[in-house]
Amino acid sequence: MKDDDQTLRPSDSYVQSFARGLEVIRSFGAAAPRQTLTEVADATGLTRAGARRILLTLHTLGYVRMEGRVFELTPKILDLGFAYLTSMPMWHSAQPVMDALVEQVHESCSIAVLDGQDVVYVMRVHTHKIMSTNLGIGSRLPAFWTSLGRVLLAELPAHELQHLLETRDRSQFTRFTVQDDGALLAQIGQVREQGWCLLNQELEEGLTSVAAPIRNAAGKVVAAMNISGQANRTTPEIMRQELLPQLLQAAGRVSALLGYRAGSSAARAGAVRR
Repeated sequence: MKDDDQTLRPSDSYVQSFARGLEVIRSFGAAAPRQTLTEVADATGLTRAGARRILLTLHTLGYVRMEGRVFELTPKILDLGFAYLTSMPMWHSAQPVMDALVEQVHESCSIAVLDGQDVVYVMRVHTHKIMSTNLGIGSRLPAFWTSLGRVLLAELPAHELQHLLETRDRSQFTRFTVQDDGALLAQIGQVREQGWCLLNQELEEGLTSVAAPIRNAAGKVVAAMNISGQANRTTPEIMRQELLPQLLQAAGRVSALLGYRAGSSAARAGAVRR
């Protein structure tokens, strides 16, 4: 197990074998879709015997298939992720709103939630492929350099935001990537004040996006919605002047479906910065 996991164990309530099983599942991905027993053990820090027991258990349950000495996940593993999606009625409510928005603006639309340093896509309606990596439900991107992420980061308590800032990725994704801590905090502060975020080619050159928050009945931001486009076709000026108003209306409609009422006492209480 990773050293970071040691500090997360809540004594007797921590089921170590279950946590190790999740580590094995997470070891598979685009960079390692097929692995040998030794590779899984090395990736997770488990012994070969421990990794073997977990892999065989997952195989028995149908989540992993074996071909000789090689293991890979099966489509059944999607059940674990879709359990989250189906347990959240908001995603079903948001789908027609997103479909209508994409029809209006002719750009891709996504909804994501914050998970540590990343945003995780929970809904996406495509129009054109705009990134070299095709995004779909479950895709992760670094929160600090996505419009979705900055909207969600802007709602965090100061101490949580500071911790994420100190432990963030230091990669220079493009020549436009903002890496200075002070500049990032200033931009996130601006997002907090204006209630939306426009990002221009910081994660991938040629990609622009604008995002807005989705709030629940208590006024808490529970997700963010964005529109993504190609910079040579949909400039930041077009994003701000033409697409942002439509995005804000769509995000407002989804928030209303979740019970949010702008100006209500619950909404005002939820909107107060901690």
